[in-house]
Amino acid sequence: MPTNIPIFLTWLRIVVIPLMVALYYVPEHWSLMAVRDLSATLIFMVAGATDWLDGYLARRWNETSAFGAFLDPVADKLMVAAALIILVHLGRVDAIIAIIIIGREITISALREWMAQIGAQKSVAVSMIGKVKTTAQMAAIPLLLYYKPVWGFDVQEIGTWLIYIAAALTLWSMGYYMRMAWPHLTAQK
Repeated sequence: MPTNIPIFLTWLRIVVIPLMVALYYVPEHWSLMAVRDLSATLIFMVAGATDWLDGYLARRWNETSAFGAFLDPVADKLMVAAALIILVHLGRVDAIIAIIIIGREITISALREWMAQIGAQKSVAVSMIGKVKTTAQMAAIPLLLYYKPVWGFDVQEIGTWLIYIAAALTLWSMGYYMRMAWPHLTAQK
């Protein structure tokens, strides 16, 4: 397993997931409850920033690796899934939205793995619709984790709209990837 700063940052994203989840198991009488949502939001946002940073550094320092390319999306999906499960538990996101987003991530990850095995991974390369979906999702989750008004803006409502948009784009992007893979799927016996 290669070790470098980009891979360390990716591992760091995975390691902070239990910390973010643990914040929601702190007893209510502890003073940490007052900053729980803010702390979880900051953890999620810093993790999102390290996602960008590790990719940038890997390319800039020419430290890309097959292991890093594998681990990076795994870390992203784990962080998003953990945050969505927290939000469902708190009643801030409907379970169906979490199921759509998490289910799509599992499905497309498996599809990409299979397509790579048959040498057709370019058929399911990341598309613009996937990037827009990720942007909406990554903007919605911190707003829903924080959940309190900011400078007069109702972040709960904005986050809710964004997560619904992300779910719709999730279905759209899954359809797109499945359509791109369909010729390869039907050709296999």
